[in-house]
Amino acid sequence: MNKTVTIVGQGYVGLPLAQEASSSGWKVFGFDLSERVVTGLNAGQSHIDDISNADVQSMLSNGYSASTDPSVISESDVVVICVPTPLGEAGAPDLSYIESASTTVGKNLKPGATVVLESTTYPGTTEDVCAPILTRESGLTVNDNLFIAFSPERVDPGRTDFGIKNTPKLVGGVSAISTDRAASFYSDFIDTVVPMTGPKEAETAKLLENTFRHVNIALVNEMAKVCHELDIDIWEVIRGASTKPFGFMPFKPGPGVGGHCIPIDPNYLSYEVRRNLGYPLRFVELAQEINNTMPHYVTTRISEVLNEQAKAIKGANVLLLGVTYKKNIADQRESPAIPLADELTRRGANIQFIDPRVPDWKIESGVLQSESNWDSAIHNSDIVVLLQAHDEFDVELISQNARAFLDTSGSVKDHRFRL
Repeated sequence: MNKTVTIVGQGYVGLPLAQEASSSGWKVFGFDLSERVVTGLNAGQSHIDDISNADVQSMLSNGYSASTDPSVISESDVVVICVPTPLGEAGAPDLSYIESASTTVGKNLKPGATVVLESTTYPGTTEDVCAPILTRESGLTVNDNLFIAFSPERVDPGRTDFGIKNTPKLVGGVSAISTDRAASFYSDFIDTVVPMTGPKEAETAKLLENTFRHVNIALVNEMAKVCHELDIDIWEVIRGASTKPFGFMPFKPGPGVGGHCIPIDPNYLSYEVRRNLGYPLRFVELAQEINNTMPHYVTTRISEVLNEQAKAIKGANVLLLGVTYKKNIADQRESPAIPLADELTRRGANIQFIDPRVPDWKIESGVLQSESNWDSAIHNSDIVVLLQAHDEFDVELISQNARAFLDTSGSVKDHRFRL
């Protein structure tokens, strides 16, 4: 196999993949429709958390180039599709990005190319959606001069212990030879490649991973509500249970779930079960219901804390700390801070926020700017609510200086401040 690859989509999944491939001797084209993204990358500027400007500059020195021109696909032996898979109306999967990317790729494929879909989706997408588009647009024949596989992305933004290279990579091709060709590509720069029996198994494995997290987060979120009513410290409960060396895995409560995976992926599985089997995937739908209530629950807890200060939530100055979906990143996708702020606004609260990684924040009522004078903002707020404990926050000091404080992340030592 020659060593030229086009990675379609240069976001949180595609760009780290491009980095690893380019560092292992592959000629990498980063194809993206955004002129801004492409121009920035070619100038050595990163637009995601896990890749620095220096990283991009190193990629460029290794021969990487970003492009909005789909003709680069025709130069490539491997094409990897890393495009978004959001939810559409009524929570149904939106495959428009996959369909569009498959069309573009198909029109520009050269004979003998291997195409890998990495975008998270419901089982059957690779074979029933991508493959027909690719063959129709290219005129190529699967298993003859076109090879197709699915390999789920496992990127966890902000994580430092596991990345592309040392996270095992699942690969399921539409045939044994497709699996082998895709696995050969990834084996050049990923430590462990795990062949699967087919694309449906690989697609479902990804959904199971995130559904597992989704369900267990919902469990601990509901436990947090119960423990609060029973005057039990849920964080101490989790600490105690975590000492068991088998049979328990700690999950933490919070203001809701965010990011592209947990709020989205289980819905793809639930949708496919309802569509094909005609009945609900009950655990998934219940977990979604519970996790979706958390912003409302946090609002209720804010109201309770204010009430202890003889202060109504209407007209109260509420300062939110950390509005991203997890700590120490700038990613705001599906952040529970957004529905929380919207709910607080509807109840008449005045919202301010501090986030060292988010200068401007768009919510339902408008665009807010992060407060520059932290001491003044904390002092003048009726309540400070910690959503994400970024390293820049001295949470103990803030909790002591605030008029009232609520910690949704379990970061402060005093359990009286915790969710």
